[in-house]
Amino acid sequence: MTSASVERESNPRASTATTREHDVALPRLAVLIAETREDVRAAQRLRHQVFIEELGARIGARRSDLERDRYDPFCEHLIVRDRQTSQVVGTYRLLTPERAKRLGTFISGEEFDLRALDALRGSLAEVGRACIHPAYRSGAAIMMLWTGIARYVMAQGIRHLFGCASIGLEDGGANAHGVYDEIAARQLAPEAYRVTPRRPLAPPTAPGDERPRIPPLLKGYLRLGAWICGEPAWDPDFNTADLLVLLPLEHVEARYARHFLRGPIDG
Repeated sequence: MTSASVERESNPRASTATTREHDVALPRLAVLIAETREDVRAAQRLRHQVFIEELGARIGARRSDLERDRYDPFCEHLIVRDRQTSQVVGTYRLLTPERAKRLGTFISGEEFDLRALDALRGSLAEVGRACIHPAYRSGAAIMMLWTGIARYVMAQGIRHLFGCASIGLEDGGANAHGVYDEIAARQLAPEAYRVTPRRPLAPPTAPGDERPRIPPLLKGYLRLGAWICGEPAWDPDFNTADLLVLLPLEHVEARYARHFLRGPIDG
């Protein structure tokens, strides 16, 4: 669930078929499952703009205008498109249990020892690379992506979502540690689902002097009923503290479920 709504090779199903749209809340925006090579590349261009150009992440080839990695071909890519401009303005990628089995791992396994989640693997999908164009960060685009994900995974019988949520380290890590302490006091996962970071976040270089600031995307997950699964890891590529977030879909409150499940997303 890497955050960059910011806050933080081709799809194997690519074809010449017309991408199918599902009209939701705002007539100007549509949430889609990417089906063509160009749809996936549009998502990767947006990721490059946000992660590399805006946030300065040390990932991918800077000479390219695409941010992509070896996991992209195994993932479904959800996109939000502005109908008026045809521009892709939001994206998320989703790794289903079947595709994770084919890949042999989950993406977050690079940062965390995930053995504690083995019992959930058959109903566990991973989300990440959340990314919103700067001009569309009022909240509508990310809500549409969440709606699309919820409809898609529930239609497939997936019962748990998880992924990494990122916190910036501009202050030397004080806020990240403070965020962890605050969330762990009330929404730490049951011990059976706690994971260990492969690169634990170092102690802060200076004490924090204000109340911890929880990034909006992470705050959104917590409001849906998510847990954090243990202490943060350090992601050197993004220079962020990453918390592993686990969302049992049964935790989603009724008012959110009614909003998310008005109809199936095409795909």
